Amino acid sequence: MFKFETINNKKILKSDLLTKANGFFTTRESVITQRDLPELEAICSQNRELIARYLKIKPEQLISPVQTHSANIAVAKEGQKYPDTDALVVIDTNIAIALNFADCTPVILYDSYNNIGAISHAGWRGTTAGIVPKTIEFMNKHYSTEPKNITAIIGPAISMDNYQVGDDVFIQIKSSLKQEYNDFYRFDKITNKYNVDLKTVNLHQLEELGVSRIDKCDYCTYDSIDVFFSYRRENGKTARHSAILKLIEQ
Repeated sequence: MFKFETINNKKILKSDLLTKANGFFTTRESVITQRDLPELEAICSQNRELIARYLKIKPEQLISPVQTHSANIAVAKEGQKYPDTDALVVIDTNIAIALNFADCTPVILYDSYNNIGAISHAGWRGTTAGIVPKTIEFMNKHYSTEPKNITAIIGPAISMDNYQVGDDVFIQIKSSLKQEYNDFYRFDKITNKYNVDLKTVNLHQLEELGVSRIDKCDYCTYDSIDVFFSYRRENGKTARHSAILKLIEQ
């Protein structure tokens, strides 16, 4: 279940399924990435300081990549830059990771057995490329993560009602799943396009890998414009909310 909490009276969104790591989603109030809205630079800088203090790290220890809708995965390290990366794995309890979103699906992953985590950026390109399964496979290969030990938090993203794609994209999205499902799409006879729910697609990808502890957020970024940012609703000129993860010393 998701609930709103605050950092210095600024709203964040948390899942109560994630109890052994500090993971959450920022909102318009707690925004740390201005992106296309330079007028938010000062407030983003202030919020970054507040969140870093809340996480008990320095602002420069909050690591963010440059996201390009790729399927590239890296391990976050202090002082390094990530110019073309859409999933970060964190193994160091002295840093935190933050990826940015405005309609795409954020997925926080936490391996409670090994105390490591990751955040994946799953737009339609990342989803079709299997960015979330590939992140788990990366964690398994390098850190022996097993799906049974993973808690997955699927954050706020655009809903099926507000997200349409053509045949070519729909086929790619559908092909990313090993089984047949009919709960993540519907065909619109008026537009001849498909309404798609990427959150549910990622849910099924996780289930197919054997992940069972999953919390999927019901908030639609397009409809909840008062709380989150929406690239489509705001015609591409918007800031970003963030998924943030900080490990806790066990």
